[in-house]
Amino acid sequence: MRFTIYQESRQGGRANNEDRTAYSYSRDALLMVVADGMGGHRYGEVAAQIAVQMLTDLFRQEAQPLLADPFRFLHQGMFNAHRAILDYTTRYRLEETPRTTCVACIVQNDVAYWAHAGDSRLYLLRGGRVMARTRDHTRIRLLVEEGFINETQALKHPDRNKIYSCLGSPAAPEIEFSRKTPLERGDILLLCSDGLWGVIPDKKISVALGGASLPRAVQALLTQAETLGGARGDNVSAVVVRWEQSYAEEADNSIFTQTMALDEVTSQIDEFGRSPAYKSDLTEDEIEKAIDEIRAAIDKFKPGK
Repeated sequence: MRFTIYQESRQGGRANNEDRTAYSYSRDALLMVVADGMGGHRYGEVAAQIAVQMLTDLFRQEAQPLLADPFRFLHQGMFNAHRAILDYTTRYRLEETPRTTCVACIVQNDVAYWAHAGDSRLYLLRGGRVMARTRDHTRIRLLVEEGFINETQALKHPDRNKIYSCLGSPAAPEIEFSRKTPLERGDILLLCSDGLWGVIPDKKISVALGGASLPRAVQALLTQAETLGGARGDNVSAVVVRWEQSYAEEADNSIFTQTMALDEVTSQIDEFGRSPAYKSDLTEDEIEKAIDEIRAAIDKFKPGK
């Protein structure tokens, strides 16, 4: 595989950053994840951390170097994260269950597979156009699909952030899967939280990501989203990959996996409470305790446990 990938998360106007992003790759498979801890629910950042860690840990275990069944992997990883969040709630006697949206994508053999629960999105961009986009699990999306309101009205609707599927809810999540989607060289996959797509139209996103430098394009988009969101704006997060057209293009940022060992996996995930991008009001002792609690919740639902 040969690709350029970049991820970043911004706090926006919120007191804490409850978004989490991650990616992992073996020699022949790539995983990308964005989780958005739901505002208004206690420990949203914990739920998001459990989701991204569960998926990356499972990927490290099963990508040897290909996944046997990408759709089964996505279902198992997201559902196990859901169960781990519920177990965390019970074990620590929380008054309210932490919840998170989640969108995850696997690419192997030049084919993309993705799944999501909630309103974190995946875009497939080709030639400056949106070729595919996930369907938000929100009440407002249902109104748009039934013709009661249009896209412009949806962006400003007061109920636009009310979702009906997520990880951590007492009800089982509705996990929606894509079709097997072959990729072409130069295709871009964007996974992002609603802090980005909620303030920047799809067309502007697709045009912005068509530039030569993917990292600079993503940084500019996140800065624009923060500015448009203002003092009360949401967290803004994205993971973006471009399937490379040539080895020489943007060589400093390209990843070429053919020299990796068959059992080698590389991951990029920030540990809970350790990255300045994910500001928390927890003390050092509370962060250490939370890390141990998250790890215990994840380990319980790993295959073979």
